[in-house]
Amino acid sequence: MSEKIITRFAPSPTGNLHIGGARTALFNFLYTKKYGGKFILRIENTDKERSQKEFETNIIGGLDWLGLEYDESYKQSDRGEVYKKYIQKMLDDGKAYEAEDKVIRFRNPNTKIKFNDLIRGEIEFDTSDLEDFVIAKSLEEPLYHLAVVIDDHESRVTHVIRGEDHISNTPRQILIQEAIGAKRPFYVHIPLILAPDRSKLSKRHGAISLLEFKDKGYLSEAVINYLALLGWNPGTDQEIFTMKELIEQFDLSKIQKGGAIFDIKKLDWVNKEHIKRLPPEKQLEILLKSIENESYMTGEPELDVAKISWKKETPENTLKHLEEAAKIIEHGGNLMEYAEKVGKGNVLWPVRYALTGAEASPDPFTILEILGKEKSLKRIQNAIMVLKDAS
Repeated sequence: MSEKIITRFAPSPTGNLHIGGARTALFNFLYTKKYGGKFILRIENTDKERSQKEFETNIIGGLDWLGLEYDESYKQSDRGEVYKKYIQKMLDDGKAYEAEDKVIRFRNPNTKIKFNDLIRGEIEFDTSDLEDFVIAKSLEEPLYHLAVVIDDHESRVTHVIRGEDHISNTPRQILIQEAIGAKRPFYVHIPLILAPDRSKLSKRHGAISLLEFKDKGYLSEAVINYLALLGWNPGTDQEIFTMKELIEQFDLSKIQKGGAIFDIKKLDWVNKEHIKRLPPEKQLEILLKSIENESYMTGEPELDVAKISWKKETPENTLKHLEEAAKIIEHGGNLMEYAEKVGKGNVLWPVRYALTGAEASPDPFTILEILGKEKSLKRIQNAIMVLKDAS
């Protein structure tokens, strides 16, 4: 491409960075880096009443965690004089006027606007429906549409990559572009992220602060990988990507029009696949962190005798398996060899349950390694006693 690609991620600090915003930032980042362009972070804080520093910190923290490095950043609150200059010129040129209620309105030429969306093709609006819309409360208080257009113009943004909920904003912004003599950028409106039932994403389905995924132990590489697949398809069977691979393969033409479904189970799978690529010591470190607050890590497990045996295995046989497992562990033998001989579930389930008292936990070999021989044997002996007392 002859023209340098310049994109921007423009969050409003009126809330935390969520999955949708992070995916928008990622798509901008991938496209820009693929072509050696410039990626800008713009904090859109013209809404002084709702904008908060804590949300700004959260947004920047989320981008840092994902590794989405921006080449330039600025806040709209620092650009008051710039906006004032444009507002005054629009007033002088008759492109805007001060209304009776003292707000500044754009003088709508009531034309039809056509623009080409790189995903959705040609879109047309009749702007007469918009009437003369407000662009500023005063010379010192620009509103969203005006500030966005001025910033994109001055930053020479070439591609506006954003959610499809912004399509309806585009006609107003194009009218303002034409009024100030700004070049029209390419528009790319990406599909919204939906819950599994295709409803609006809620906290129950993943509409939480991005950094909560970090706190839950997800790898940033996995979250990036999964976000990229929400609304974009590489056209191959590949599902696990490094950032380098995503940059190389990302293509705007492969972004889908339909809504992307957020599936926490798929994210969990992608996360596990990325964990598998890590060195064994790092994998163990992640596992330890994920279970550090489990009851079997903070205290002794409480056992339900009815849950010690695997499926239809008898308590008598389970007792024998646990006694044999204890001997094997004590003498450093091969527990898996014994389990494969008499039935994996018959042996490994009661061993794992004896160690954790939990129906869901890491595999018994991992728990044995974490707890150590002495503590593991003590817990298995406890399970043996529970079975004996119940017989």
